[in-house]
Amino acid sequence: MPDLRHIVGKRIRAIRKAKGLTQLQLAELSNLDDAYIGAVERGERNFTIDTLEKIHTALQVDAADLFRNDTIKNKNEAARRQATDEFIAMISNLDSGNVEIIKRINKELVQAFKNE
Repeated sequence: MPDLRHIVGKRIRAIRKAKGLTQLQLAELSNLDDAYIGAVERGERNFTIDTLEKIHTALQVDAADLFRNDTIKNKNEAARRQATDEFIAMISNLDSGNVEIIKRINKELVQAFKNE
């Protein structure tokens, strides 16, 4: 079982990629070194809570999102988790009215796929 440091590192990498950021861009946003970001993502660094706060603030996600265990059992689950991260990244700057519209559209799309 991977340790928490590796789990958090993988989540940081997944969220960063879903947001279309490079390690250098995340480093600049969080005022950290890009080599340090890489080491955190690989689970090589024993980061502090302050560092984790800088990263989660730069990524604009809830801190709890960084602790979700992404042990993936199959290809479909991996695709769903990646899509979820990308979806969250896409709607992160929208107001609540627009988010509600997107939720309704998604429900209709999912329903259309169920009816195929």
